[in-house]
Formats: sequence, structure tokens, C-alpha cells
Amino acid sequence: MLKKQRVYVVHQFDAPVAKVFATLSEHENLSKIFAPAKVTRVSDGQGARNGVGSARKLSIPFTPSIIETNQVYVENERIEYKITAGFAPIKEHRGVMKFIDLGNRTRLEYTIVFKGRVPFIGPLVKAALQDGVARGLKKLKF
Repeated sequence: MLKKQRVYVVHQFDAPVAKVFATLSEHENLSKIFAPAKVTRVSDGQGARNGVGSARKLSIPFTPSIIETNQVYVENERIEYKITAGFAPIKEHRGVMKFIDLGNRTRLEYTIVFKGRVPFIGPLVKAALQDGVARGLKKLKF
């Protein structure tokens, strides 16, 4: 049986929650976090450009692209998404970005859970995501 993997990254920004949320809710800005992946918008959401139903394509060199779709969107508080199309080495994927208002600062708690499709893939993807997301968030400037 394949074990569920959990990536958990906490990062604090010296910027108000509205500014951090506005940046990270824009699909194209996620390329900065997931480099070398290129992130492009596929469709807008219901009621808000980046709301529920909005989708993005992640293209990583030498791998098939995947589509992620927002499932939950609460402005300045929470975004939840999952892989909805394409072939990925993982399954049962769910990403959650939780934004916590600290006045002029913002705490982001970013959790990604998934299972690998075959043994040993899950831990490899987890290690890459854990390190990559943490490094990518440090690169964001406000």
C-alpha cells in the first residue's frame, strides 16, 4: 500500500495578507515558486478570476503537463486545489494555502498531500516539493 505524503511549509512575509493573497492567487505567479515549472492560466473561476473552478497548467520540462483546479477560494484566507487532468506521478493530490493575517505581516501555511503512483515516487516528489516550495517562497518580494 502506498503511503500518503505530506509537504508542509510555513513562511512569513513582511507584507499585509491582502497583498500576499493577491500575488499567490494569480496562477502565473506560481511559476516563481515551482521553478522550473511554467504555470499558465487555463480558465477563470466562478465569481472571481482565481476563484472556484479556475484552472492552471503546470508544465515541467521533459514531463507531461498537469491541470490543477481551485476547489475552495476564500479571499485573503484560503485556497485549496487538486490535480484534475493530465498524467502525474502522484495521485489523491490536494494543495492548501492558508493565509493568516498578522497585521502588516502574513503567515502562509502551505500543505500538499498526495500518494505516489508507484513505490518510492512519493518520497522523491515530497522531498523535491518540500525544498522547492520553501526556496520559491523565499524569492517572493513585496
